[in-house]
Amino acid sequence: MPETLNLHKFEHLSPFQIKDELIKLAQKESQQMALPYLNAGRGNPNWIATKAREAFFLLGQFAMTEAKRHRDEPQVGLAGMPQGNGSYERLKAYCTDSLEQNGPPGADTLAAMVDYAVEKFDFTPDDFVLELTDGIVGDHYPMPDRCMKHNEAIVHEYIMWAMCAGHRPEAKFDIYAVEGGTAAMCYIFKALKNQRLLNAGDTIALGTPIFTPYLEMPLLEDYGLNVVDISSEEEHHFQLTDDHLELLADPKVKALFLVNPGNPSSVAISPEVMARLVHFVNTRRPDLIILTDDVYGTFVPDFQSVMGHLPENTIGVYSFSKYFGCTGWRLGAILVSENNIFDKMIAQAPADTRAVVEARYETLTPDPSSFKFIDRIVADSRDVALNHTAGLSLPQQVMMTLFSLVELMDEEKKYQAFCWGILDHRFNELVEGLGIEVSDNPLFDKYYGIIDFEFWLRKYVGEEVVEWIKENVHPLDISFKLAQDHGIVLLNGSGFDAPNWSARVSFANLDDSAYRQIGRAVRAVAVGYVQAYRAANGLPIHG
Repeated sequence: MPETLNLHKFEHLSPFQIKDELIKLAQKESQQMALPYLNAGRGNPNWIATKAREAFFLLGQFAMTEAKRHRDEPQVGLAGMPQGNGSYERLKAYCTDSLEQNGPPGADTLAAMVDYAVEKFDFTPDDFVLELTDGIVGDHYPMPDRCMKHNEAIVHEYIMWAMCAGHRPEAKFDIYAVEGGTAAMCYIFKALKNQRLLNAGDTIALGTPIFTPYLEMPLLEDYGLNVVDISSEEEHHFQLTDDHLELLADPKVKALFLVNPGNPSSVAISPEVMARLVHFVNTRRPDLIILTDDVYGTFVPDFQSVMGHLPENTIGVYSFSKYFGCTGWRLGAILVSENNIFDKMIAQAPADTRAVVEARYETLTPDPSSFKFIDRIVADSRDVALNHTAGLSLPQQVMMTLFSLVELMDEEKKYQAFCWGILDHRFNELVEGLGIEVSDNPLFDKYYGIIDFEFWLRKYVGEEVVEWIKENVHPLDISFKLAQDHGIVLLNGSGFDAPNWSARVSFANLDDSAYRQIGRAVRAVAVGYVQAYRAANGLPIHG
């Protein structure tokens, strides 16, 4: 690296802030050396799901005809509001006309998904269509504020597949539709604090490596939490061990926060480890709060969420962003079982604590003691006083409905299989470029990957080289060398509490051909370190 670049000044920055410096270096290098600029640090995929979107845009046009049926003032551009009576038949006729006139795409999908939902969920047809049309024009505040009635039923069924395909619980979950997984995190942290379920000075456990905000948020003065790392290693296939569970046995550890499958490890909890975790919680820590963020579960066959095995203890977080290619839509959900430990813990709190907490919601209900935890999350997300305007915007909820229905209708899971194929091919391209052998792991979602220089150099070169690198190479040097010498952006693994001498690569956001190039560049960096070691120790550089 140039002498003027002091890597120490970046040590305490989030990898998402470091990436800005990496992007500058990589873009400069690609311009000077006529190299392709490859940013594999971003998480959003470079594909989108089309069927639900086509139906959405056509539905919007139909909804405008519905609004104008009630009142139409074309001279000023004003209309009324969609009405329900007869709307189902009008929608079916609208779709038929669109098909016959070779209109915009989406008519066959829209008609089929409405019929599917009416039959599967026993909806009243006009009521469901009114929710869609009234929702897509966005003429009301969300009502109910947590989630629209029909949307909640549909999203619940979709998430039971997405998060619990391998083990569906009998429990029914309440859903709060939110602005993506990031909003879910913010709302949950705030609610746990406001209910005194987590207080400043309390200890939580994080299953690391983990999405960076889970590392950073607990330390903010807003929360002031102590953190215990439950660090899964590549040697253990990124699985929790019995020693990890023993750390959770300490009653001072109030909560366990997980991303499953991991980010950046991309490995799901195995059925065997899940069974041990369930037995541990049921027999030794029935009071343990668990938050599981399962956004990548759709990329693992027959995925099993902790939520499905321990519904009473678990707050579930799901985002539609990665699977459907809709990060810009901000679509997510918080799930809490109807029967849960959170309501019980709130009810069993000391009288003085209950009095303070219940006073917070006196303007919302005549009986704050019966106000459910999930509804407190909703209220707290709008600082209580703005509860009447809480909830995800109705057009966004309609988009959730359509994404969910299209996937539920895809019984052969052709879309899912195709997504898997994209990631699998890109992963294999990277491995070919790296020149290493990797055994197949059905729990690996292949959305991200950790390239652990320490692990692979120890395996292929030896402990002496690893120790020399750890003594002489700054951990951030890997990411900066890739940017400066190869025009490639990979985020530093240390920012996710992954091994220091590692980098995270996203398999989702670049064309297939890029990943072999990235693999070769990473290998070149590793070879450079080995050559530097040999030169420093008087050995032939190419020996």
